[in-house]
Amino acid sequence: MSKLHQSGDFLFKQIYDYVVHRIERKEWKKDEKLPSVRQLAIELNVNRLTVLKAYQLLKKEGIVYVKDKSGYYVLGDIQEHEKASIHKPILSLPQQQNRLSAIHQEKVIYNFSQALIDPNLLPNHFLSDYVKKVFDLYPKVLSTYSTVQGDEELRQLLTDYFVGQYKTYVEADQLLIISGSQQGIQLVAQTFIKPRDYVLIERPSYSAAIDCFRAHGAKLIPIDITPEGYHLQQVEQFMKQYKPRIFYLNPTFHNPTGYTVPPWQRKKLVELAETYRCLLVEDDAYHDIYFDEEPPPPLYTYDSGNTVLYIRSFCKYISPGLRIATMICPVALLQALLTTKSLADNGSPLLNQKIFMHYFSSLRLQQHIEKIRIALQIRKEIMEEELANTGWSWICPKGGLNLWVQLPSYINTEHLYSQCLKESISFVPGSHCDPTYQSISSIRLSYSYMNERQIEEGMKRFVHLATK
Repeated sequence: MSKLHQSGDFLFKQIYDYVVHRIERKEWKKDEKLPSVRQLAIELNVNRLTVLKAYQLLKKEGIVYVKDKSGYYVLGDIQEHEKASIHKPILSLPQQQNRLSAIHQEKVIYNFSQALIDPNLLPNHFLSDYVKKVFDLYPKVLSTYSTVQGDEELRQLLTDYFVGQYKTYVEADQLLIISGSQQGIQLVAQTFIKPRDYVLIERPSYSAAIDCFRAHGAKLIPIDITPEGYHLQQVEQFMKQYKPRIFYLNPTFHNPTGYTVPPWQRKKLVELAETYRCLLVEDDAYHDIYFDEEPPPPLYTYDSGNTVLYIRSFCKYISPGLRIATMICPVALLQALLTTKSLADNGSPLLNQKIFMHYFSSLRLQQHIEKIRIALQIRKEIMEEELANTGWSWICPKGGLNLWVQLPSYINTEHLYSQCLKESISFVPGSHCDPTYQSISSIRLSYSYMNERQIEEGMKRFVHLATK
């Protein structure tokens, strides 16, 4: 190839084809150095920048690689490269991640990463009775869609529940039925967050929420949460400085720490949000899972200025498969959320809503919740007993599903996680819950998914791995 065509295909593409052809003919073999940019430019009578562009494309395509201050080298056999390229996606994919979901996909015997209640504790037989009841009452329930906002009967039932429980004024038209709290977070991010918007978020926080807001281009500003709540001066300073769009928070049996923010701070947070025009997004997934006494009322009960969007999940302790949660929305924001949800799924499944509605209003549910609270408290105490002699520290939660355990600083939690997976044990490394993605020595251990015997056996194995 002594001369290149100056018309037709781009010159750099012709050089690219020339190099590929010679590699295919085994003239340049794996790990063999290619001619320098200057040398090939002289040989082909072209500008050095043209050769450099061709080499960069070859590198991008995985055909050659670069050694620092040495030059370009053949990466491998072209035929093998073409076989590998068959499995490449047809489109370049945006970088998204859900680190918590990746952990949950690991199949292990001792699962301390899943903040989900043991299926054996759930009212499976009772639910089957309500399924039959729903089909008798609504024989056409599978023949139609729900409205986007959610079944009107269910919204009215939940409105009566909130009014009765917290003595606050709420209308059914303010409620939006969603498919689990995770969808609520996604709808909020998709509706209200634009790239480079500031979002306040607790540190640590729910891992999937961190990844969700980042996927929508948010700049996350961490707010420290402690057993006593927030440093309100820090909250006010950041609201004033960054003018964030939202503050995503989980003040009741916080995930992952289990902390609960005191009532006086809840009231002050709402006042700050009103002053600095910041939407508080309150995620309340564990409100009914308390051990000794009920937690304080949600933030939204202190709200008089439409500054709190409240996400309440019920599915964890009734039936995760139903995926039922609700949002209490400021009226001015509801239509935008309805539009986003209509584009997502055009409404949560009507059958799930009807089954949930009839079970939620039953006496059986209250009896069932009491039993779950007792069972979870027992499992929490067994996990704490197994940790008692380690010297590690944690704050005993008064509800929820998780222990937030501080390990010694010399233990690399990411390395420990990989070692535990080999022994069929899972947990959530603290870095997954950190909006700054820093490596920290805390971990989340969920005591809700394994039974008593499994917790005892699994924790013995875990402590042995972590301390050996």
